[in-house]
Amino acid sequence: MPNTPSTPGLAAGRLPAEAIAENFADLHPPLTPHEAAVAADRCYFCHDAPCITACPTSIDIPLFIRQIATGTPEAAAKTIFEQNILGGMCARVCPTETLCEEACVREAAEGEPVQIGRLQRFATDALMAKPHPFARAPETGKRVAVVGAGPAGLACAHRLAMKGHAVTIYDAKPKPGGLNEYGIAAYKTVGEFAQAEVEWLLGIGGIGIINGKRLGADLSLDALKAEYDAVFLGIGLAGVNALGIEGAEDAVAFIAALRQAEDKTALPVGRNVVVIGGGMTAVDAAVQAKKLGAETVTLAYRRGREKMNASRWEQDLAATSGVRILANAAPKGRAEGGIVLAMTADGPEGLKETGETITLEADQILAAIGQKLDAAFGLATEGGKIAVTGAGRTSLSGVWAGGDCATGGDDLTVTAVAEGRDAAEDIHATLTS
Repeated sequence: MPNTPSTPGLAAGRLPAEAIAENFADLHPPLTPHEAAVAADRCYFCHDAPCITACPTSIDIPLFIRQIATGTPEAAAKTIFEQNILGGMCARVCPTETLCEEACVREAAEGEPVQIGRLQRFATDALMAKPHPFARAPETGKRVAVVGAGPAGLACAHRLAMKGHAVTIYDAKPKPGGLNEYGIAAYKTVGEFAQAEVEWLLGIGGIGIINGKRLGADLSLDALKAEYDAVFLGIGLAGVNALGIEGAEDAVAFIAALRQAEDKTALPVGRNVVVIGGGMTAVDAAVQAKKLGAETVTLAYRRGREKMNASRWEQDLAATSGVRILANAAPKGRAEGGIVLAMTADGPEGLKETGETITLEADQILAAIGQKLDAAFGLATEGGKIAVTGAGRTSLSGVWAGGDCATGGDDLTVTAVAEGRDAAEDIHATLTS
């Protein structure tokens, strides 16, 4: 008898293949040319546009939307890629509801912003179907090592290659892409887009990628400094904060396994799943557990919903997908067949337990309580990350860092792209001065 959502314990194939395919279809399907024209027509093309300020990569949003409106989406894409070479992925995964679209004048006036993210996808998809639009400058003879093939590393490598430098990217994983490949919900980026984007980006030339090389195990920072003229670290946060609950799984590993699975019906998921955390990773894990066929999925967060790192839009997505969000509930320990949660209250003296507990049935517990830096490799740190000044300069001369591993902005793909791009400009200025 086939498995169903009510099958006890961990089980694969809780839903038929057709239902799984529908559940993991594109969350935001691409706009048609007519839909894009209508959406672009809503833009006021503000002179002092707040959406540009809200974008971590400072894309000229009114300009690219005007270019779409005038029937030149490829030109719009060039405008985007000049600031954000991973604009295709960012169009799919960026929390636009808390960035450019939240700042949109239409949002303030009408409660309905211009669909900036979907318009960006419309433009970037058009140009990515064609040969790479940028050309390399003459070779400088300088060589740069980039450690980490995630958003920061890829953005840094591309900008350096454009400047004429030879770049070698080292990455610990079998595939490049970082969190774009391994850490984002499958329904947000479908059809192997992360790998297609990397291949397109490498079209600039001058970039080589060596996979399966981890800093600290297969590579040393001293050796890289000796061999290359500059080093950029975009190593992310590979360590996982421990939940301290027996049997809890890493939500990031759960998402990665789902992203890499050729057959999602073969993935086991619990009948009753509890996800601990309040960020986007927690939401991604919870929603996908439900889409795989879990009967109940509860997202438990120790503080109030207003303090969750996941945006309100992401929270609403979880709720409409059938995920129960249980706020002010902190993990306390295991119970037979479940988990004990302590109810909390956040007052002037901080977070305190109220003395009340609840027990939830749980065949599977996923922990999404944040990640941490594995090692700093002798570099100065601040707040558990590599300390940087200016455009990613570390405490060691000749070494830059950006993305999640470094101090700076929010842990977002778009922020990592900006930091990698800006570090590349600083590296170039240093190497050519």
